[in-house]
Amino acid sequence: MANDSLLDRSRTIAGPGYNRWLVPPAALAIHLAIGQAYAFSVFNKPLGSLISRDADNPAPDDWTLSQIGLTFSIAIVLLGLSAALFGKWLERVGPRKAMLASSLCFGGGFLIASLGVSMHNIWLVYFGYGFVGGIGLGIGYISPVSTLIKWFPDRKGVATGMAIMGFGGGAMIGSPLATNLMAHFKDSAPQGVAPTLIVMGLIYLLFMQFGVWTIRVPADDWKPAGYVPSTEHNALITTGNVSADNAIKTPQFWLLWIVLLCNVTAGIGVLETASPLIQSVISGTEKGRGMTEPALVAAGAGFVGLLSLFNLLGRFFWSSASDKLGRKVTYAIYFGLGIILYALAPTLSHNAQLALFVVVCCVIISMYGGGFATVPAYLSDLFGKFQVGAIHGRLLTAWSTAAILGHLIVSMLTENAKASGLTGAATYQPVFYTMAGVLILGLLANLAVRPVKEQYYEKGPVTAEAGGH
Repeated sequence: MANDSLLDRSRTIAGPGYNRWLVPPAALAIHLAIGQAYAFSVFNKPLGSLISRDADNPAPDDWTLSQIGLTFSIAIVLLGLSAALFGKWLERVGPRKAMLASSLCFGGGFLIASLGVSMHNIWLVYFGYGFVGGIGLGIGYISPVSTLIKWFPDRKGVATGMAIMGFGGGAMIGSPLATNLMAHFKDSAPQGVAPTLIVMGLIYLLFMQFGVWTIRVPADDWKPAGYVPSTEHNALITTGNVSADNAIKTPQFWLLWIVLLCNVTAGIGVLETASPLIQSVISGTEKGRGMTEPALVAAGAGFVGLLSLFNLLGRFFWSSASDKLGRKVTYAIYFGLGIILYALAPTLSHNAQLALFVVVCCVIISMYGGGFATVPAYLSDLFGKFQVGAIHGRLLTAWSTAAILGHLIVSMLTENAKASGLTGAATYQPVFYTMAGVLILGLLANLAVRPVKEQYYEKGPVTAEAGGH
């Protein structure tokens, strides 16, 4: 019988008196692991010099930066596609089975990629880290979300912020881990990459088991002691439940799809240009003119690290604030304030106002991270908690689209700027102005969100066990 399996959803239902605060650490274990994806760029130089062993003088058969970068793009596209494809399955089988599948795919992706590195076959790297690992990313990303929302109906933003904060902070673990492992193995393999991928795959596979075996779901009739549903701050909060299949028939779903697309596309505009841009801004200051190239590169790396920190903190701060402000108001802040800051950034960079420029970028990235963490709670407000994980999975196709769109916009605008003779920080000015325009579209989409009509509600009582049907 299926119910005899340790992986079955029925085996994860918490008993009376269970402390719901034990659930966020289980979710965090998954997100801290898969958040390593944000640190993939640490492999760029080593992967580009496997044959030459010299990043500054690559051999003809060494992989190019664009070839290597495609690995990350494939992973993010598969994140969105697998989240959409497996969302209803996840709701039916429960988070334990989904988290185990995620850990096997994500950890296994590293192992396949290491084989590709050893054989110098880029297609195996794409298949391992990009395709298989990307499926692990997608399933792992959404697997804790609906569970957390069901445990914290009174603090949806806080709960999802805690988990998704882990995805933003995964790079802060993954980057130094990869760097130290490659240094350790550099004498036993080209640039130490292949054994590093094996060790990291095994570490993440084991680390994610904490989440797999400690996750619990509440009983269908459970609610926090003294909890009374309130719509005081948000008239959009539904009293019904909408299935994933019905949700995509509503204008609200597609408005939020545009909202997420715009927020992520604009954020990528900063993330992709961060290191070279800050180096240009620094070199335009009086102190920066005498800095050496290695010092500027180090400053760029430090700036990227600072942005990662604000990406992480923004996920918790803004999503928690949305519990008080309401989701629609919080997104209005993301877009309204974002438009001003994006439009201001080129002037600050042009005038070499370094401190102000750094502050502006940190706030922008905090709202980029906040957008990811707030959207599951926004979806729950609009569509109920019945299949919110599956709905969230389908919405994440906006992230996949933004990963491609944002990269194309940044590449096209910077190349055109260079072709027209612009240099230094001025090269990136068109990116910021364009992304301010993208945020205007996001603001309009957010303002158009209205409560979901009752015609889309599920008729009769709904249970989690029916989640995949």
